[in-house]
Amino acid sequence: MFSNDQNIETIGQLVEALKQYIGLQREYIKLDVIEKVVRLITAITLTAVLALFLLLIFIYLSFAAAYALAPLVGTAWAFVIVAAFYLVIFLLLMAFRKQWIERPVVKFLASLLMKS
Repeated sequence: MFSNDQNIETIGQLVEALKQYIGLQREYIKLDVIEKVVRLITAITLTAVLALFLLLIFIYLSFAAAYALAPLVGTAWAFVIVAAFYLVIFLLLMAFRKQWIERPVVKFLASLLMKS
């Protein structure tokens, strides 16, 4: 009653279409994951390069500030003042790390990975 040749052929075509759809979905997911990994690696690399240049800038500016303060307080005290300045910045960063670092990084990564 239900099993004539046309129904079996239609079911076979449906199964083949479903297999093809599942295969295409799998490929789409792979490509999507690869795209997101590439975006993430690019963002990490760019951040690392910019951080390196920023570090070099801070080093040179620190020496410039210390040598500018040296005639006023002496060379040793000038370096202590610059180091104390960086210690204060470090303590502020540790105190407000969730607001200033963690939340922006989480938002950035979420926007980067959730974007389609």
